[in-house]
Amino acid sequence: MKISANTMRLVIPAASLAVLLAAVFYMQPRAMSYTGLNLLFNLAVPIILATIAQMLIMSVNDLDLSMGTFVSFCACVTATFLQTSPVVGILIFAGAIAVYAAIGAIIHIRSLPSIVVTLGMSFVWGGLAVLILPSPGGTAPSWIRWLMTSKPPLIPVAIVASILIAIIAHLIVSRSSFGVLMRGVGGNFRSVERAGWSVVGIRAATFALAGFFAVLAGIALVGLTTSADANIALRYTLLSIAGVILGGGEFVGGRVSPVGAVIGALTLTLAGSFLSFMRISPDWQIGAQGAILIVVLALRILLNRLEKREKNQ
Repeated sequence: MKISANTMRLVIPAASLAVLLAAVFYMQPRAMSYTGLNLLFNLAVPIILATIAQMLIMSVNDLDLSMGTFVSFCACVTATFLQTSPVVGILIFAGAIAVYAAIGAIIHIRSLPSIVVTLGMSFVWGGLAVLILPSPGGTAPSWIRWLMTSKPPLIPVAIVASILIAIIAHLIVSRSSFGVLMRGVGGNFRSVERAGWSVVGIRAATFALAGFFAVLAGIALVGLTTSADANIALRYTLLSIAGVILGGGEFVGGRVSPVGAVIGALTLTLAGSFLSFMRISPDWQIGAQGAILIVVLALRILLNRLEKREKNQ
């Protein structure tokens, strides 16, 4: 039985997650429990939300190098304005999402490279985060803290949230008309334009939706850490890109997998715990995570080549 390309995009990241999980259970059997799974995937939700945000931007052939600083900015807003003046905090988030939409429109209208524009915006978001919260502090709103630390029966909240995010992202990207247009812009935007659709509007809406998910990532992160810092999520830029690629996404062509992106983010989260159990120094853990990503990508390229050979034969 032949496996479709879309199925293959899910098989490899799912197998990677299963192998890592089995290795963690072998090294630390006590992790095979409700509490153990909760600790393993405790910080997964904000990473997953940031990965989905990056995936949306990559679906239109762009890349956001300001993701980490933007999530940090949102975390600072959450720990300050959203706690003391919720209305002001919501307005700031709305304004930030509008800026994201404007960035998407400007990138298309002026034919600017998204890497350059978002890299420049990373300094803007970082500066605003420092102005809001010059030193680590702030307080998580009680309702966010309750939501992120709740204990549903049978399955930890992080896994429940991961499943919900995967379903919502799948419905948006793969089952909605907007998702078709979004991936169409990534595949061949001129064809979408000739069909009478506004590519500028689609790209702006895609960036706005990505900004919304990134805002949720910042809120979720504060719910877990109870405070914020201007540099709290700087690693999310590379983690979000790696999660999308690990989950079967590609940099061009509008080829993304929402469920795969969630699995990729979970795999990267679990990789940190796995490397800790192996007593690898934190200084080497980022490099080791990169090595895991390279191995998975090499396996995917090999399987893609084998699939092409079978088709040619």
